Amino acid sequence: MRRLLAGSFTTLLLLLNTLVLIGPLLVFALLKLAVRGRWRDRASLAVMWIAETWAEIDKLIFRLCIPTRWDIRGAESLRGDTSYLVVSNHQSWVDIPALIQALNRRTPFFKFFLKKELIWVPFLGLAWWALDYPFMKRYTKAFLDKHPHLKGKDLEITRQACELFKRQPVTVVNYLEGTRFTQAKRDAQASPYRNLLKPKAGGVAFVLAAMGPQLDRMLDVTVVYPEGRIPGFWNLLCGDVKQVIVEIHSRDIDPRLLAGDYENDPAFRQTVQDWVNGLWREKDARIEALRLELKS
Repeated sequence: MRRLLAGSFTTLLLLLNTLVLIGPLLVFALLKLAVRGRWRDRASLAVMWIAETWAEIDKLIFRLCIPTRWDIRGAESLRGDTSYLVVSNHQSWVDIPALIQALNRRTPFFKFFLKKELIWVPFLGLAWWALDYPFMKRYTKAFLDKHPHLKGKDLEITRQACELFKRQPVTVVNYLEGTRFTQAKRDAQASPYRNLLKPKAGGVAFVLAAMGPQLDRMLDVTVVYPEGRIPGFWNLLCGDVKQVIVEIHSRDIDPRLLAGDYENDPAFRQTVQDWVNGLWREKDARIEALRLELKS
């Protein structure tokens, strides 16, 4: 009963925080929709400030209501005036509050690439648009085989969506695994990694092709749950998660990853895949080392 009450109370506070701040955010979103030029940029800054404030209040709620210790490593050199590509492993919905703990108000407010159809989700679509989440249009290979004149159009649309980031810094998050890790998924894939699913190089290649020159650094983020099991979001809210490690390594973006056509150039595709697989081997070994450190 105590656990249920703790989880319910924390959920209520998070919900109240969202309901209180979603109104002002949507007001500035509508203002941004109506104006142009520098006034639109100012509306963007207001929306971003509200989102960051929402995240900071969520951090405060977690600090006051649950015993989780957020062990953030490598955040000392992060800057709010630098554009980052974040590459992280993905295990649970707890990964999102972990990123908020590690990055909020240390880097520009982070964004995810979203499917273009999500812009029509009531309220959320407008909020994501106002937060400058890039909406992308991806065509399948089968569709492009039938409509070859549309080749490259998806990348062009995404580049247009990213034009704003030439005037303001940005943090773009990319989960290379494409889905949350489970042991069943790992076994089904026959993944060569003990703690990770096979990475998908196409997604990060698409982001780099669309935004490469606008990104200054890559943040290699590793999230580890030391208890030996991956918690759900409800476990976090109930206080079951004692510690979360978020380790951040800032890396240069390899120039070789910015100059090629992933879809049509086999040699460049191999270069990107080799880079991604090397990164994943290092991350898998790092997860093992962090777990051994916590056991000792």
